[in-house]
Amino acid sequence: MLMKFFISLFSIAVLSFVVGLYAPWWSIALVAFIVSLCISQKPGSSFLSGFAGIFLLWLILALLINAANSNILANRIGGMLGIGPRPVLLAFITALAGGMVAGFAALTASYLRK
Repeated sequence: MLMKFFISLFSIAVLSFVVGLYAPWWSIALVAFIVSLCISQKPGSSFLSGFAGIFLLWLILALLINAANSNILANRIGGMLGIGPRPVLLAFITALAGGMVAGFAALTASYLRK
């Protein structure tokens, strides 16, 4: 059971990264849906693997991109959103949004599988 969770989490993260190089951002939902359709899990585990896979991927990518441009973009976006110059908070919000999209896509596949 735990092995399926980690295989699903890892598959969603890696495939989303690769597909994200060529497809729009919402392709993470398709990847999470397809992986969760192929790897049968309980709905809660399916949601968590989709959420955690994209949350971790997007958090790491956002922090790496932020470090590459010396916080310039994150500070400006944070100012526009009213959260101020808090790049880590902005990366967390970004990862949370992506995680929710992928988590609900994986949950939908889990319920469809039933």
